[in-house]
Amino acid sequence: MYKEREKGGGVGSKTSATTTEVDRKRINDALDKHLHQHRSSASTSLNHHTHKTSNNSTSHHRNEESETDSEESDVSGSEGDDTSWISWFCNLRGNEFFCEVDDDYIQDDFNLCGLSSQVPYYDYALDLILDVESSHDMLTEEQNELIESAAEMLYGLIHARYILTSKGLATMLDKYKSFDFGRCPRVYCCGQSCLPVGQSDIPRASTVKIYCPKCEDIYYPRSKYQGNMDGAYFGTTFPHLFLMTYSNLKPQKPLQSQSYVPRVFGFKVHKP
Repeated sequence: MYKEREKGGGVGSKTSATTTEVDRKRINDALDKHLHQHRSSASTSLNHHTHKTSNNSTSHHRNEESETDSEESDVSGSEGDDTSWISWFCNLRGNEFFCEVDDDYIQDDFNLCGLSSQVPYYDYALDLILDVESSHDMLTEEQNELIESAAEMLYGLIHARYILTSKGLATMLDKYKSFDFGRCPRVYCCGQSCLPVGQSDIPRASTVKIYCPKCEDIYYPRSKYQGNMDGAYFGTTFPHLFLMTYSNLKPQKPLQSQSYVPRVFGFKVHKP
């Protein structure tokens, strides 16, 4: 499904930009409605979503960003026909913060406890992530689109759990050393490598931020693509557990104090 989306009217196809924008709006609106209903009643069904536009300001802001991002290619690098869904997803532009979760971890039901009630079309989404062939003949086109978006949400929630494991921390360590999460924009931190962090563990509550272990403050990512990611896909615990595990990597606080700190890279830098 995701491979066909790349080749034909794919994610990065300029000829179908208008259609992609409309689809993204419908998918985001449907998932936002599902999450809202799930918080109020765990037994609410998601199979009868409508095409109404959400009045939620957060959803509207995300839709505007999606419209801007759809004008450019979302895929970084070339992908082969035999690429797994996980590799394809992690190589999308803006998903550089994600690491590839092991199939064995995803196949263990214990690691996925509680996620089936949070993600619509859970079984279909899980099959898509694991590249398991399943019949979608009985589903509508809109439901198929929802499954693709639900798979991204499910993978993100699994990812937030995986990076707290010893193997996940080791994988994120390599990305940290390669500055894949960006550098601190504060002048006196001298380009300190940062870590991704969420301000909430609830999906769609806030976008991902980067945490500087030197000044111990958080900032918006410089890339607009990375800034669109959900903070719940990294959680509120990861950077602290990471620095406890690799305590030798925790830098000293900046020695120089100042009463005034200028704006750097367009971000408002807070006083330490």
